[in-house]
Amino acid sequence: MNAATIQELARATLEGSMPFPEIVACLIEEGVEYYLVDYRSLQFTFYGIAGGVVIAPLLFEGLPEIGQTFELSNLHAAIRDSQSQGQKFRDFCARAMRAGVHSYYAFLKGKRVLYMGRQGDQHVEWFPGAAPTDA
Repeated sequence: MNAATIQELARATLEGSMPFPEIVACLIEEGVEYYLVDYRSLQFTFYGIAGGVVIAPLLFEGLPEIGQTFELSNLHAAIRDSQSQGQKFRDFCARAMRAGVHSYYAFLKGKRVLYMGRQGDQHVEWFPGAAPTDA
């Protein structure tokens, strides 16, 4: 895992200068297994398959307070707008925070995201097309 490359990919995420699927592909190529977006500490933490860790700042100013309650319908709406409407990452972050998300893990090979709320609420969102089917 090249720390400088991971930092650049985090910056591209913040700036919106690369399509997100391309960023994910590059993270996987760099050996990132999963990453954490932490709205409390305003940082990304990238975890490598081989055990390395890279931390990058989440440098958005003026983000809202994290909502007290986990509002799943509002989180779903924010996720859908990012997937289908090209919503900017900053706008997604603000909406997720207002919906009560304090952090989330994105598991790249596992193709899912685990969103967490302040009272222990959790929601798993599968990457588009990746949800398992019940047999």
